[in-house]
Amino acid sequence: MDKAKIKEILGTLTLEEKASLCSGADFWHTKKIEGKDIPVIMMSDGPHGLRKMYESSVNPNESIKAVCFPAACALACSFDRELVQDMGKALGNECQSEGVAVLLGPGANIKRSPLCGRNFEYFSEDPYLASQMAASHIKGVQSMGVGSSLKHFAANNQESRRLSVSSEIDERAFREIYLSAFEYAVKEARPQTVMCSYNKIWGEYSSQNKRLLTDILRDEWGFEGLVVSDWGAVDDRVKGVKAGLDLEMPASMGKNDRRIVDAVKNSELDEADLDKVAERVLSLIYTGDENRQYAARWDKDKDRALARRIAADCFVLLKNEKKILPLDTKKKIAFIGEFADKPRFQGGGSSHINVEQTASALEYSKEYAEVGYAQGYITSEDRTDDALLAEAVGLAEQSDTVVIFAGLPDAFESEGYDRQHMRMPQCQLELIDKVCEVNKNVVVVLHNGSPIELPFADKVKGILECYLAGEMVGAAQCDVLFGKVNPSGKLAETFPIKLSDNPSYLNFPGEGDTVQYKEGIFVGYRYYEKKDMQVRFPFGHGLSYTEFEYSDISLSADEINEKDILTVTVTIKNTGKRDGKETVELYVRDTHSSVVRPEKELKGFEKVSLKVGESKRVAFKLDKRAFAYYNTSINDWYVEYGEFEILIGSSSADIRQKASVYVETDNVIPMHFTLDSLGGEVMSFPEGRKIFGEVLKLVNMGFDAAQADENAQMAAQAMFNDMPLHAMVSFVNDERITRELIENMVIDLNKAAIEYAKK
Repeated sequence: MDKAKIKEILGTLTLEEKASLCSGADFWHTKKIEGKDIPVIMMSDGPHGLRKMYESSVNPNESIKAVCFPAACALACSFDRELVQDMGKALGNECQSEGVAVLLGPGANIKRSPLCGRNFEYFSEDPYLASQMAASHIKGVQSMGVGSSLKHFAANNQESRRLSVSSEIDERAFREIYLSAFEYAVKEARPQTVMCSYNKIWGEYSSQNKRLLTDILRDEWGFEGLVVSDWGAVDDRVKGVKAGLDLEMPASMGKNDRRIVDAVKNSELDEADLDKVAERVLSLIYTGDENRQYAARWDKDKDRALARRIAADCFVLLKNEKKILPLDTKKKIAFIGEFADKPRFQGGGSSHINVEQTASALEYSKEYAEVGYAQGYITSEDRTDDALLAEAVGLAEQSDTVVIFAGLPDAFESEGYDRQHMRMPQCQLELIDKVCEVNKNVVVVLHNGSPIELPFADKVKGILECYLAGEMVGAAQCDVLFGKVNPSGKLAETFPIKLSDNPSYLNFPGEGDTVQYKEGIFVGYRYYEKKDMQVRFPFGHGLSYTEFEYSDISLSADEINEKDILTVTVTIKNTGKRDGKETVELYVRDTHSSVVRPEKELKGFEKVSLKVGESKRVAFKLDKRAFAYYNTSINDWYVEYGEFEILIGSSSADIRQKASVYVETDNVIPMHFTLDSLGGEVMSFPEGRKIFGEVLKLVNMGFDAAQADENAQMAAQAMFNDMPLHAMVSFVNDERITRELIENMVIDLNKAAIEYAKK
């Protein structure tokens, strides 16, 4: 329905009716207005499955049977936009078949700490990857006429005190890390709704944070959709309307609707602000109703097959010593660990899907080979069962190769609380150690929603990270373990050696209702690489059953639509003995920045499928934003002129090709000098040398006279570089050097700086 018709309908509503549109009718539906022909639409939890509640249920957690796809923690490891979009299309079709107008998700929050209990719902520690994955998810869902709800906006990076904690972030980190994860998804995929988070930002709840919901989201990014609250996230509903919060969910039993009416009547709230909110709610309702496809049909078997294919492309082969994988079916193979029979494939909380069936690796191994099985441990108990341990060790002794299925139990990570440590259950660690003592050919298959400490990494020959990969995880695991599918996943986050290595360690989850993001922009690999710190497995890491060769990087600059675009191309070749897929990762590094920047930042990736011996040319296009940092002095993205390196590799730590490019800027920020400016700063500015030439000569003469040997002169020069201009008055023994002279020279210097910037 067009905007004119929406405004016409809005004009027929009373103040009370408009206010009633601002909250839900119940947990999942918009309100019906008696006597008005306004449809009702339904929303549903996601984002990796349809968690639709039964219409007749009074329990909001009783959901229909549905297909559980890989969670975001696994999905991001695919580095495959098309694959994510395919999943989104399947979810959109499921929504259509069930009459759901808006699917809540995806979650684009940054993985600031491995301890966040909801990390399994989020994509990455890197904002570029998170935003790309989120955009693909949204495009897939909305291509089926169903709305997405990009969440949780913003800085929702922990579960501890999530309803009250204030995230205190410096502006640069907020823009470069936490908002960037949402920005591209909003601009490129245009989600129908954005969901605000529970937490405060700078002391103001997201649900009533005008700077966040209007100034940034709408005015800067051009968002035209609806902002919905996270369920129960509203504090002051009137302030929320002013800030741009359109729809409160779930129902407030009319209490907040009455507050809105009263606020308009007593002139606390301008009715024009209410009209904007009500208009956006009406637009969402009519869009959902008009896009309803009543003929849509849900083929669950087809979706399960898709879930199996997606999962296999998400698994990350972390280690494969002496090519222990794929498994040799001619040898005696043992599967050990309860997760082989009863896998953990999803997290707890609002994204938990009620599945009809679960595919276990033990069950699907029959498609490939006969395997022995021992339970090894009890998932629900973190204690060693001596009988189960003895049985597992005995089976391991009799087998050629052992595959141990391990990871985190449900109770270790869920929405609602954060983890307290990064350790696996002690009973599982003991099992792995004991098995390694009797068998040297051990592979560990992991089920977890976030990084874990891996003290056994050097003891085993193979590690396959599966994350939480949906209900078809066991079938996909067998496809990869036995070589039907060549693993191609890459880590979307760094695995530190221990928890205390993480940059947020000293400031997570904060003190009281405040959490300080003191690590700033140095999240994940940005921190570990800047510190030159050893990690267990780096960001972007992932092995294959084949090998790939990188060569012939080239750069070319083009002007496209009045924007400078740098095209980067590189050749990738499959030099191994199996067909496979490789994700080519592109990073950008500023070689000489005036501000502190990461060693490198991900700015592009492409997943390439190659047959044995095949090579392809992969192209990336970089605009100036790829080279920019957020400059708080101008409140905008800024590119410093100078040399940048383009780094192409298989992971952040495995760079295969390099090239350099000199980047110019269209907006030179004028330098500003004061009496406190340093001698070295003046000397670095060409006009500064001219204006202060005589003064600098006198200062240098003083140094030269006082210092004889070369080392002393170097020390003296360093002193001069750090000397404020005002200090030269007393430091230089010459009556001509007065404070008035220096002040006038500073004025001339700033005039020259402005003219220089204009050029």
